[in-house]
Amino acid sequence: MILGIGSRIQHLKFGKGVVTNVTSKHYWVTFMDNGLETISVDEDFEVIEATESEVDAISFYEVEEIFKKLLHKYSDISEIIPLAEKWKGGNLILQPKDTSLANKEIPIDTFFHKIVMVRDRVRVMEQKINSSKILEDQDKIDLQQYITRIYGSLTTFNVLFKNNTDHFKGAGKK
Repeated sequence: MILGIGSRIQHLKFGKGVVTNVTSKHYWVTFMDNGLETISVDEDFEVIEATESEVDAISFYEVEEIFKKLLHKYSDISEIIPLAEKWKGGNLILQPKDTSLANKEIPIDTFFHKIVMVRDRVRVMEQKINSSKILEDQDKIDLQQYITRIYGSLTTFNVLFKNNTDHFKGAGKK
């Protein structure tokens, strides 16, 4: 069951809160002690008081997301993907085996942005392949398999994403 706006919940990390917006994948919850947070609908929390979602209702957020997806599909516009809280402000340190060489330190935010850009560009390539009028169906299938393998190779970076719905998915997860 999807909770409706006005539902009250108890979250293990954020405490008590009220659902202020709903999509098919996320709740926007205003928590008493932590302010506004976005949580996944499958996330673990206790429902204190449920308000049913109106079937015919669509939020402004969902309308905005539809427009973003259309713009993203037909252009190179990137959506803003949140970095998991535990990584914000952190650094990625690359340490060579040879101790006489210096370490390379990169802000995780910068590294994460690059990973998201790679993902966005692979998605655009995938869309262009699938909508191509020149490629034969078998060529599209072959190229799609390569793209799926690319996503699979990038699943290591899923630990950086705040929302599971933003994760890379290879052939093993559909």
